[in-house]
Amino acid sequence: MADRLRDKIERGQLVVTAEMPVIDGGGIDDVRYQLAFMAEYLDAVNATDNAAAHAHCSPLALSLAIKQCGMEPIMQLVCRDRNRLALQAEIVGAAMHGITNVCCLTGDDVTAGDEPEARRVFDLDSIQLVAMANAIAAGTYLSGRTITPAPDLFIGAVENPGAPPYDYRVRRAFKKVRAGARYLQLQISFEAERLDAFMAEAVATGLAEKAAILPSILLVRGAGALKFVNANVPGIVVPADMIARVEAAADQQQACEDEAFALARRALDTPGVAGLHLISFRRDAGIAALCRRLEVGTRSERESRGDHHLLRV
Repeated sequence: MADRLRDKIERGQLVVTAEMPVIDGGGIDDVRYQLAFMAEYLDAVNATDNAAAHAHCSPLALSLAIKQCGMEPIMQLVCRDRNRLALQAEIVGAAMHGITNVCCLTGDDVTAGDEPEARRVFDLDSIQLVAMANAIAAGTYLSGRTITPAPDLFIGAVENPGAPPYDYRVRRAFKKVRAGARYLQLQISFEAERLDAFMAEAVATGLAEKAAILPSILLVRGAGALKFVNANVPGIVVPADMIARVEAAADQQQACEDEAFALARRALDTPGVAGLHLISFRRDAGIAALCRRLEVGTRSERESRGDHHLLRV
């Protein structure tokens, strides 16, 4: 289905997306190999854009490969590396190949990556990028020049429920929705109470009715990975008691899977949540195993049942 993500969100059905592991070498065979672990459970797959300010295969090239492998891509674009001309060219170029899901991000600063001397661009911020993509979908470049026919884009964005100032996060997300975002993939949050507070406000203000909100769940192997995320990923806090529980476990990978399951189950039971965005850098079947444990069903099973995300607003 060419527009599965849009269709499911518009129908209010449970949505499951995931992050494609970064691709450097290996070509389309590597893309096919990575998708094989999780494809049957997913509605769409994110093609990341130089994640964590490290250079990788471009999001447009990766989106084309994902599509060639029979999956629906979500092309991420960050403002860090391109000016408005290049960003518009990427969006229109992707649409020419039938890639219409676009997720707009500001992007981590270059100091987060392995080339901190790279020149920052940041010609636009994420809200402006959403608005620009929305203008393209309406048939004009940012300059006002007409695009005929207009690309039929489905635009999303990202928000972080766990980064201060906490009371600003829903208002910031609302700005993205007003600019044209139809779905929000939330940043990873190991602090369940932060997600609870974000979603409570999202429901109270009507944000959850205007955009599908997909909390992110990260799968890792052990306490060392949790410590790394806590120390090195801006805007993410891993609670000390969670690290201690995993560190004390006889099987740290199983303990990490238990923590991820608890967070995912709580997220799915939270009013206003429309589905999940799953992230694993383990290059194994962890995402599929989590989906089975959550009993969300494969994509085809959910489609046959017409599963609704049961927005309790």
